[in-house]
Amino acid sequence: MKSSGKMLAFGASMMLALGAAACGGEEEPATGEAAAQEEQSEQLSGAIRIDGSSTVVPFAEAATELFNEEHPEVRFTVGASGTGGGFEKFCAGETDISNASRPIKEDEEVPLCKEANVAFKEVQVANDGIAVATNTNLEVECLTTKQLKQLWNRDSKVQSLSDLDPELPDTELSLYGPGTDSGTFDFFTDEINGEEGVTREDYEASEDDNQLVTGVAQDDGGLGYFGFSYYEQNADQLNAVAVDSGDGCVTPSAETIQSGEYKPLGRPLFMYPSDEAMQRPEVKAFMEFVNENQTEIAELAKIVPMTDEQATKAGEVLGAGA
Repeated sequence: MKSSGKMLAFGASMMLALGAAACGGEEEPATGEAAAQEEQSEQLSGAIRIDGSSTVVPFAEAATELFNEEHPEVRFTVGASGTGGGFEKFCAGETDISNASRPIKEDEEVPLCKEANVAFKEVQVANDGIAVATNTNLEVECLTTKQLKQLWNRDSKVQSLSDLDPELPDTELSLYGPGTDSGTFDFFTDEINGEEGVTREDYEASEDDNQLVTGVAQDDGGLGYFGFSYYEQNADQLNAVAVDSGDGCVTPSAETIQSGEYKPLGRPLFMYPSDEAMQRPEVKAFMEFVNENQTEIAELAKIVPMTDEQATKAGEVLGAGA
């Protein structure tokens, strides 16, 4: 009887052990070296090449910095060839994503990409305004769009703001503005002068907004235009000029740009990923990260974030055809 009892107890313990094993059918979480190998296998890697608008550079750099906190194995290069220069590289297949401060040109750049079989998505990532700024010693609160056109139009003879209005300073102007490869140049000349690319030529031109900021800040007669984020980063060295398009003077700010009040110099900013690049997991993950975290990225870059409606639309564009 005692022997039978022992056998029954042994059988019961074996049944309990088998039952426990069956109930614990799910795999135990990997630990130690196994966990490290599993995590490494899921980690994104590769290289992403970005170029284009200098206005979008602060946003792109902030986005890559935050993305690398989660995916440190992905390598980025971010160039600033200007919107036009960036599209040249993009359509030649030299980059994966092209930053742009204006939409791609349907008559010039789209055919270039089609010829090279480079398909793409147009994704808004932020908002921006073009700031008109002066040296802090050149005091001017507001200029009308008509006065800006008189100042910047082709063959303009304006040498001081007093030529526009006798009550404005008579300091001789030193003008600074974007080069012809810049989307800021295209947008400003179109909106202010009435025709894209039409401008006076006697000014210091650069696709690098930082150079324009430095010039205006160091020259007593300095006046120029560039992306709002560059003004905001250097607000202690510059004077922002309000713009009157007919409804009163409006100073550029995150609020007036996002609301549309800052007319006509408010605009969207874009990233153009190629369809081929989007087939790579690191590029797809990066663009989705940009859309999902656009507010945090914009704030870090001191660029105006999208509205919820704009972000939703951008997310739909990224999801289309995925």
